[in-house]
Amino acid sequence: MPINKPMPRQDLLLAADSLAAEKQISRDIVLESLEAAVAKIAKAKFGEELNITAAIDKKTGAITVKRLFDVIADEAVGGEEYNPFAQLTVAEAKKYSKDPQVGDVIEDLLPEPEFGRQAFQSARQVVIGRVRDAERGNQYEEFKDSVGDIVSGVVKRVEFGNVYVDIKGKGEGYIRATELIARERPQPGEHVRALIMDVQRTNTGPQIFLTRTHPMFMERLFMQEVPEIYDGVIKIKSVARAPGSHAKIAVMSEDPSIDPVGMTVGVKGTRIQPVINECQGEKIDVILYSEDPAVYIVNAISPAKVQKIIVDEDTHTAAVIVAEDQQSFAIGRRGQNVRLASQLTGWNIDILSEAEEQERRAKEVAEKTELFVKALDVDSIIAQLLITEGFRSVEEVAFVPVAELESVEGFDAGIAGELQQRAKEYLEKVEAEYKASGHALKMTDDLLDFKFLKRPQILKAGQNGVRSLTDLADLASDELVEILGAEEMKESVAGRIIMKAREQVYGINEDKVEE
Repeated sequence: MPINKPMPRQDLLLAADSLAAEKQISRDIVLESLEAAVAKIAKAKFGEELNITAAIDKKTGAITVKRLFDVIADEAVGGEEYNPFAQLTVAEAKKYSKDPQVGDVIEDLLPEPEFGRQAFQSARQVVIGRVRDAERGNQYEEFKDSVGDIVSGVVKRVEFGNVYVDIKGKGEGYIRATELIARERPQPGEHVRALIMDVQRTNTGPQIFLTRTHPMFMERLFMQEVPEIYDGVIKIKSVARAPGSHAKIAVMSEDPSIDPVGMTVGVKGTRIQPVINECQGEKIDVILYSEDPAVYIVNAISPAKVQKIIVDEDTHTAAVIVAEDQQSFAIGRRGQNVRLASQLTGWNIDILSEAEEQERRAKEVAEKTELFVKALDVDSIIAQLLITEGFRSVEEVAFVPVAELESVEGFDAGIAGELQQRAKEYLEKVEAEYKASGHALKMTDDLLDFKFLKRPQILKAGQNGVRSLTDLADLASDELVEILGAEEMKESVAGRIIMKAREQVYGINEDKVEE
């Protein structure tokens, strides 16, 4: 029975174009879903066991339906069981082809099936399913590249404090209760802005995790309000937040003619006020960034006025000395100001009053005096004289040029030489005892010689199973804090120490990690 030539179906192409535009997906995806739907209808009419495909001409809309056969040598070859609905022997295939070969695929043209009510419903389900999958794929591709961007949407519902947001009809965002600013309670129908924190692909579409508490949310808000930040003329170096309460943001500019703090705040606060409003009245301190850590820390501790600062780059700590009436400002309510300054700068900051600083210095002098008396076998007067002249450790006495010791009032070449000899002998003794203790714990020399931890800390780590520099490098910062004790080691300092160990063991430094 002859089969009519496929008829043009321009109406089908128009419908496909309309659906593609409405769902913002590719026309080809719509046509492919229609082809799958037609093939399903054809199978329902001609037999589910048949291998049937359908094709739609992209120019005319004509539908072509075919059943396919694989050519095999004979009925006993090609599989465990001969399938007459999908396989033909070479002899059988000659009905369709002049010179069939084993492995060929024979195409048998079928008439276009009629679209009855049931067939139409079946086809509709196929098309809807495929189009929905394509929509979800497009949504994921769109949002996965938007991580770190601010989006706006309308609150759809609130469940147990968690907020579900319709993002302009393109996807559904999810804000956990912990990612909302303190005391804010969005209600259905309200507009809300948030930062895309993560996007994950799921069977029901992309899951878009949003946040309003992340420091980057505030950074992106400033980029929207301050053109110089958006253009890169002013750079945001760091942001620290106690969401809904207080925040600090460090800015800088390489153009000396620009006041980055003033331009970020704006005339009478016109630029910073929209950010404050969006963050539920969060107080924001805009401070000037500096490459000099002492200057940076002093700026970060504002509004308190600093009298003196002592930084220790080895441990990344800073002692900030303020007047008695400034101590409460420097520390802040419940320690918030100093905590934010520490987060902003990356330094561990201690706030001391003048009296506490004097007490601390007196304690240091007493400890150093006792050390010099013991190590150098001298009386307390000579020990205090060395401290007064600026000698802070036995190592300095042992290895400074002897002329520096001779310059101390009352010292001559003989006394200077003798003090250096005693200092070196003491250090050799301490070194031997230290190495012996470490080796008794089966610790390796690369860890025992590690410069970024104090020796008592290294031995304590060894007593807790850290036997090599590799063991130290493989720790997490909270594990090192747990080993040494929170009073002995801050987590921010622990992280830097572990990075130094990884740099030596694996060649990994902080710059590479950031990259």
